[in-house]
Amino acid sequence: MEFRTIIEPFRIQSVAPLKMTTAQHRREAVAAAGYNLFNLHAEDVLIDLLTDSGTGAMSRDQWAAIQHGDESYAGSPSFDIFRTAVQDLFPFKHVIPTHQGRAAEKILFTVLGGSEKTIPSNTHFDTTRANIEYTGAEATDLVIAEGRDPASQHPFKGNMDIAALDAYLTRNAGKVPVVMMTITNNSGGGQPVSLGNLREVRAVCDKHGVPLFLDACRFAENAWFIRQREPGQQGRAVADIVRDMAALADGMTMSAKKDPMGNIGGWLALNDDAIAEQCRNLLILTEGFPTYGGLAGRDLEALAQGLKEVVDHDYLRYRIRSTAYLGEALLQSGIPVVQPIGGHAVYLDARALLPHIPPLQYPGQALAVALYEAGGIRGCEIGTVMFGRHPDGSETPAALDLVRLAIPRRTYTQSHIDYVIEVCQQVGANAKALRGYRIVAEPKQLRHFTARFEPLAG
Repeated sequence: MEFRTIIEPFRIQSVAPLKMTTAQHRREAVAAAGYNLFNLHAEDVLIDLLTDSGTGAMSRDQWAAIQHGDESYAGSPSFDIFRTAVQDLFPFKHVIPTHQGRAAEKILFTVLGGSEKTIPSNTHFDTTRANIEYTGAEATDLVIAEGRDPASQHPFKGNMDIAALDAYLTRNAGKVPVVMMTITNNSGGGQPVSLGNLREVRAVCDKHGVPLFLDACRFAENAWFIRQREPGQQGRAVADIVRDMAALADGMTMSAKKDPMGNIGGWLALNDDAIAEQCRNLLILTEGFPTYGGLAGRDLEALAQGLKEVVDHDYLRYRIRSTAYLGEALLQSGIPVVQPIGGHAVYLDARALLPHIPPLQYPGQALAVALYEAGGIRGCEIGTVMFGRHPDGSETPAALDLVRLAIPRRTYTQSHIDYVIEVCQQVGANAKALRGYRIVAEPKQLRHFTARFEPLAG
C-alpha cells in the first residue's frame, strides 16, 4: 500500500541556519545586485533553488569516505577507487577527472572543436554551448518538436529529432566531430531521453561515422524515467539501465555536482586513445595530474560513494516524487509549468504566465526577481537572458522563457517546498503587475551569470 505523504529516505544529522529576511530587505538586496540573482549574497536567500549543482547534502558515508582520501600528487589510491566507481556504471576505457563539468567540456571541445565545425545536440546547456562557441564552432539544437512545447505530455521530451539529425549530418558531412546528447535535457525542462531514442541516435551516428558523447549530469534521474515510462524497462535495476545508456556512447562529460552527489568535481571519459592523450595533455596544462585532475583525493572518494548512492531505488523514488509534488501543486494553482515534471527541477513557464512581457524584455528574469522579492526564493532564468545573445552580437528570443526551481539533493524538507508553493501562488496571483527588464551591462559570453539589469517603467 502506498501512502500519500512523501518521506525522505534519510535522517538529518547536521543542520545549517537560514536567515529570515523582510520583503524590504530583499528588495534592497536584489536592487544592489543589479537584479541578477547570481549576484546576491547567499545568506540573503531563504530557499536557494538557483541550481542543484554542488548544492546538495553529502551523506554520512560520503563524509567517512572523505576521511579515507589519499592526497598523493600522483598515483593516489583514491583515484583508483574513483575510476572503478565510474567504470562500474560507465565502462569507458579512459576516465579523466576534472574539477567540474565545464572543465571537461573545455578540454573536449578544445580538442574537437574549432572554426568550420558544428556540434548538434538534443539541447546544449549554457556552459556546453559557450565552450563550443568559444572555439569558433557552432552549437545546434535538434530536440523533437514536443520538446519545444511546455504543455506537451510526451514522456521523453528530451529526445533527439532523428530525421533532423540524419539530414544535419548529411548536410554537414566532414564538419561534425561529435554528436552530444544531454540526459536529462536541462535546458528543455529537465526532460528525459528514452533508451530507444539513444539507440536510434547511435545508429545515425554509425551511418555517418560520427562519435556520440553523453552530457550525463543527471543520468540516474534519466534512467529512473526510462524505468517508469519506457515499455519493456519496468522492473529493471537503474544501474543496469545506466550501463545500457553508456554502452551506446563513445564518451561522456560529467558534472559530478549533480547526480554523483558531490559538492565539486567532474570527469571526461572516452574510448578513443588518441583523443584521450590530447585531453590528458590539456588536463595537465589546465587542471592537474591525470590521477587527480583538479580535485583532492578526498573529493574523489566522496564521488565514488555518491555514485553508489544515486542509483538506489528508494532515493530516486523520493527524489522524483518530491519534485513532482511541487510541480503538481503549482499546476493545480493555475501556474503554468513544463510538463511532465522533470527530475531535478520544476520549470515555470514565464512566457505563458507573463504574456504581457515580450521575450526581449525577459519575462523569466521578471518572474525570478519577483519570487525572490516576495519570499526569498532564488530560482534561475532559463530563457532569453541565458540563450538569446548570439556570437555575432545579435539577440533573438530563446525557444522558451522559463524559471527553473532546481531542488538540491537531500537538502530541503517538505515544509520548505510547501513554503515555495505559497510564494509562487502569491506571485502568480499578481502576475499582471510584473514588468520587464533591460540589460545595462553584460559580458560577451555566459551573460546571465554577471549581467546587471534594471526594471522597465510600468
